[in-house]
Amino acid sequence: MERRPCDRVDELERGREAYAGRSWVAAHDLLSRAHEREPLQADDLELIATTAFMLGRDDECVAWLEQAHQRHLDDAASLRAVRCAAWMIMNLALRGQMGPATGWLGRAHRLLETEGECAERGWLAIPGVFEREAAGDFLTAAGIAAEAVRLGERFGDRDLFAVAIQAQGYMLIKSGQVRGGLALLDEAMVAVTAEELSPIITGIVYCGVILACQEVYEVRRAREWTRALADWWALQPDMVAFTGRCYVHRAEILQLDGSWRDALEEARRAGERFVETSNPAAGLARYRQGELLRLQGDFTGAADAYREASTFGWEPQPGLAQLRLAQGRTDAAVSAIRRAESAATAPLDRARLLPAFVEIMVTAGDIESARRACDELEEIATGYESAMLGALVAHSRGAVHLAEGEPREALVSLRRATEVWHALDAPYEIARTRVLVGDACRLLEDEEAAVLEHEAARGIFERLGARPDLALLDQPTTSRHGLSGRELEVLRLVAAGRTNREIAASLVISEHTVARHLQNIFAKLGLSSRAAATAFAFEHDLV
Repeated sequence: MERRPCDRVDELERGREAYAGRSWVAAHDLLSRAHEREPLQADDLELIATTAFMLGRDDECVAWLEQAHQRHLDDAASLRAVRCAAWMIMNLALRGQMGPATGWLGRAHRLLETEGECAERGWLAIPGVFEREAAGDFLTAAGIAAEAVRLGERFGDRDLFAVAIQAQGYMLIKSGQVRGGLALLDEAMVAVTAEELSPIITGIVYCGVILACQEVYEVRRAREWTRALADWWALQPDMVAFTGRCYVHRAEILQLDGSWRDALEEARRAGERFVETSNPAAGLARYRQGELLRLQGDFTGAADAYREASTFGWEPQPGLAQLRLAQGRTDAAVSAIRRAESAATAPLDRARLLPAFVEIMVTAGDIESARRACDELEEIATGYESAMLGALVAHSRGAVHLAEGEPREALVSLRRATEVWHALDAPYEIARTRVLVGDACRLLEDEEAAVLEHEAARGIFERLGARPDLALLDQPTTSRHGLSGRELEVLRLVAAGRTNREIAASLVISEHTVARHLQNIFAKLGLSSRAAATAFAFEHDLV
């Protein structure tokens, strides 16, 4: 049957209505059919491009934008044509297709040569933000974004204002101006939650803000905005764009909350979605899977996930080094974490590695390296004003104090860490810290307190399914004479006739730490001299 012109009009109107209702599949099909009957105007071509983007069809999105761009030029609407070019540039650049993106950027700039100040100049400035970010020049990047913010505000372009102020906030955060940067991110989110923005910009701002919060360990905001993102997503069930990132964000928050099974499922969904859409962030999803599998004791599965993360171009550290440590391959763990640490230069990249570095070095007996890493982590935490980073510092500092035989100092740091972990509702971190608190209490001969702390930690580990941590908790941490493993090492070297300096060199610790270990050994064994300690060691077959 021959279709009438009114059919095309009906499909167009219904397509616009579906678009307004965020029914992306229906909108795409209806608008496409209307276009097949008679070429659509530029505004409706932009709508089809948006539906293609929201359905994860990036190449198709660019093709529709090209048509809209040309139609705007035919209509002598050069600024609207530039806007289409800006959308294409963002799409291409996000997928790493820098050649085509640069070409379109040049064409768009030429179209603006005869134009005065306008919002479109702000849109074309956005690629410069990310160019300066890649060069590590965060303050210049923030300045470029600030100019785009000004243009968006002046010309009433809410999309430009939101994406630019989010970029400005992120760049300030990366430069160390965390408080000011977070304030700008909050301002961007006001526009999002007020539903003032187009669908694509809404998703970009959501993901950008959550990523920035997670990078600076701003857990409360990350939780809040991840839940809001999930609610937004629920209103458009056929959406594909942004969902991979959403799955990853949810996996990270669920992991911190202690919902590890749900987190693993979200990470797996993220991996499937990223592969489905050829997104280079697939490695991030595989890494998150590796972390969750490692914590639950599936070491084979974790190793496979880390390997896949690396295949996708994602650095599998510090998780892979922590896996080797859990497998008892301490030398491999040390080599891996040292390599990763030496390659990391940005403060936030180093902050991600240093807690694991401290843990591995303490286990390996390299207390000096652990202490230096702890000092650096504390310096970074001070600069970024993050409660979670502060808790990581306090936990690491407590571990170092314990390794140095300073249980009282350790308790001060560990109690501080525990308070923050409780405030952040992070059960696994609470349990790990309580294990160390128990160890410190045992060194102070408060066995009852030690048992209470360890039993509390055990209950959390059992609920989470943290099998490796349960196994470690069941391992004896002291000898039958009440000495820690490090104290036994010191005693054996004393019995071998080594001086404090020689012992320090052998164990890679300071002479001060050796002296502190000797004090603890003398007190625990009721001895008063090195000669008596040597005799004790031989009498009790400790050498």
